[in-house]
Amino acid sequence: MLRLIGLGRMGLGMARRLQRKGLEVLGYDASLEARKRAQDAGIAVVDTLEALAEAQGDPRLFWLMVPHEAVDDVLNDLTPHLREGDRVADGGNSFYKDSLRRGRALREKGIGYVDVGVSGGIRGEADGYGLMVGGEEADVKAYWPYLKALAPEGGGLVHAGGPGAGHYAKMVHNAVEYGLMEAYAEGVELLAAGKELGIDPAKVVSGWRQGTIVRGFLLDLLADVLAERVDEIAPIVPETGEARWALMEALERRVSLPAIAQAFFARLESQDEKRLRFRVLAALRHAFGGHPVVREERGGRG
Repeated sequence: MLRLIGLGRMGLGMARRLQRKGLEVLGYDASLEARKRAQDAGIAVVDTLEALAEAQGDPRLFWLMVPHEAVDDVLNDLTPHLREGDRVADGGNSFYKDSLRRGRALREKGIGYVDVGVSGGIRGEADGYGLMVGGEEADVKAYWPYLKALAPEGGGLVHAGGPGAGHYAKMVHNAVEYGLMEAYAEGVELLAAGKELGIDPAKVVSGWRQGTIVRGFLLDLLADVLAERVDEIAPIVPETGEARWALMEALERRVSLPAIAQAFFARLESQDEKRLRFRVLAALRHAFGGHPVVREERGGRG
């Protein structure tokens, strides 16, 4: 049985996917509303971390699916209920150095720790999640049936290396994602600038989906996004940490990341800009991750 902490957009989807694959899940979330949604979806839940820990079933495998800012607080509350031989996995977007620190602290208590970079957003429930796993071989092996069930059929799952490697790989993955999204958004803006040629950006991008070098999952989402009213989405694109961490690492390791750096600074720029490419970026983030967007009324900003 997997003891899942965090039943938000990602956590609930993962719980449902695991259950459809025939694996038992017991869930907990600090939010009563989230617990009720999970119950309504057929997921067994408990009301406290203590109840989650004390539920019958060995081995005791815990999986945290909470924002990286909340991981330390959750672990502080959970650790008193853990015992030697338990294992904890963090599937959030944690900074890999934090994962190394947390893993060392738990290993001193005889508790295994696995860091899992999870990609796929809200579509992962149906399509499978890309999983980048870090940890000692024995700890990763204990989670392997659940990891395989979460991953797409035939791939998408990699034991990236030792402790910290999963979140390091996810940090790089998300930094690359920034660059790809920025390039697509800039392309749409340039297509739109050619309106005197009769160019319809939505049609052109849709045509790129097959046979071209730039086709892929994000392009498919982009075509869907452009078919809707992008101009109603405010051009505000938050940065959530991963690309910033990657740039900090690049400076320390003397690795040049010019495209990712530009994409990161574009997100900062978007906080005060009104350009089409930022609307496209905001819409793409909403499409793959369910991230909130601000919708503007006609005649509002931009």
